[in-house]
Amino acid sequence: MCSKRILITGGAGFLGSHLCDALLSKGHKVICLDNFYTGQKNNIAHLEENPYFQLLEHDVCDPIQLEVDEIYNLACPASPYHYQKDPLRTTKTCVLGAMQMLELARKKGAKILQASTSEVYGDPAMHPQKESYFGNVNPIGPRACYDEGKRCAETLFSDYKRMHNVETKIARIFNTYGPRMQEGDGRVVSNFIVQALNHQPLTLYGTGEQTRSFCYVDDLIRGLILLMESPIAGPVNLGNPTEYSIKELRALILQMTSSKSSYIHHALPEDDPKVRCPDITLAQNKLGWAPTISLEAGLKKTIAYFHSLRGCLQSALRGGI
Repeated sequence: MCSKRILITGGAGFLGSHLCDALLSKGHKVICLDNFYTGQKNNIAHLEENPYFQLLEHDVCDPIQLEVDEIYNLACPASPYHYQKDPLRTTKTCVLGAMQMLELARKKGAKILQASTSEVYGDPAMHPQKESYFGNVNPIGPRACYDEGKRCAETLFSDYKRMHNVETKIARIFNTYGPRMQEGDGRVVSNFIVQALNHQPLTLYGTGEQTRSFCYVDDLIRGLILLMESPIAGPVNLGNPTEYSIKELRALILQMTSSKSSYIHHALPEDDPKVRCPDITLAQNKLGWAPTISLEAGLKKTIAYFHSLRGCLQSALRGGI
């Protein structure tokens, strides 16, 4: 296999750092670009001595010139807490960041993949969601900076393909979890695990009957690479088609952590989707991809990761750090 020079924007983030690992393991040269707005240097610290790895601290919204063969555009805050914290910055990252990377791809003749999201479907009237569904998105709500930002990025990718013949790929990523998620990012899996391990009440929004599908990070990364290597442009749904209610997830995490935590109710946030589940027929037929890691197996690894973080913190406190 020929080694490629691959740029990953948002490469120090949860998904980006796992993608760095996977592409380096395949013998490629990886450039990790991140401004560390939500990315963590700890996520890539183990790669610093790798001669095939390069870290660039840079904002994806600013121009940059690099020699690259492929670009994975993952740069953007992805949890509601982070992307609503500065909605103008989120929209700017989605739109201007996509334009900067598309221009780089056009100039260098590089393939480019956009990490889009299931949030382009909004609070869906179609269930499960197919790629042909145009969505039900509130363009002026508190989530619109992310939802509409990602929808605009998909428009830009499609127009660059039509106008400039750039080889583009669009992946619509559904809920993904695993090691290197941030403790306080507001996502339900990390929230529940951290609260359960600390024997704190689990935060339940709404009735808990709303559903999600949870894809382990290793499965998702494999899907992104398969899409980049395929002849199809997408958009392609990448996620686990097995659906769980938030109540079911809560019960499973309490069981797996042996936690006696209770729970507290909060109102469902505005425009929060009632259901979310991908139709992955296209990914199965065109990429030969489907998730292989069960929720229980993935949660076991994720719980162990957060448990190790608690151990590191306790050791640091005992050492007076």
